[in-house]
Amino acid sequence: MAKISNPKLKRKLPNVLNLDSYLEIYKLILKENGSLEAKKMIAIFELLYGCALRVSELCSLNIGQIDLHNESIRVLGKGSKTRIVPIGSKSMLIIKDYLDSLQDKNYNSPLFFTDKGKRINRFYVYSLVKKYISQVSDIEKKSPHILRHSAATHMLDNDADIMAVKEILGHENLSTTQIYTHVSIERLKRSYKKAHPKS
Repeated sequence: MAKISNPKLKRKLPNVLNLDSYLEIYKLILKENGSLEAKKMIAIFELLYGCALRVSELCSLNIGQIDLHNESIRVLGKGSKTRIVPIGSKSMLIIKDYLDSLQDKNYNSPLFFTDKGKRINRFYVYSLVKKYISQVSDIEKKSPHILRHSAATHMLDNDADIMAVKEILGHENLSTTQIYTHVSIERLKRSYKKAHPKS
């Protein structure tokens, strides 16, 4: 009897937040919050998008994992694997500004904490991200992972090396990273159809 193979399910392409909408979030945060709280929120968004961190990686960060001298973060990722993620110059200014505002700068202290002085958790981050993405975009999903998806897609849109993106994201397999090349191609197709007179 011949074996019947199951059809491969087409992997759904990730949603992407455009850069203008992302920058609009900063304006809203500054408008709605006090100085210290705004610095914290912006730093959170910057690490989720600027460094493409997973929410679990963000929540587990301690102050000592930020290397200001080398402009990088030591991240504890999936499977307790450590990787070094570079911090861009603009992100570095935001993170440094936030660090300068902290009273407790102990190496082992949480980088981000709640009003009660406890380490932030994924529920705090989900709530924060959903609140602000809802105000700037009608994108279907409004989770922290959207910022990671967007960062990966924007890097590849700007001709970043896919192996470098793989390392930044902490993907074990290149095939996981390649999904974002498909997003970039789909975006290219949409732009073509919208702009080309013979499309």
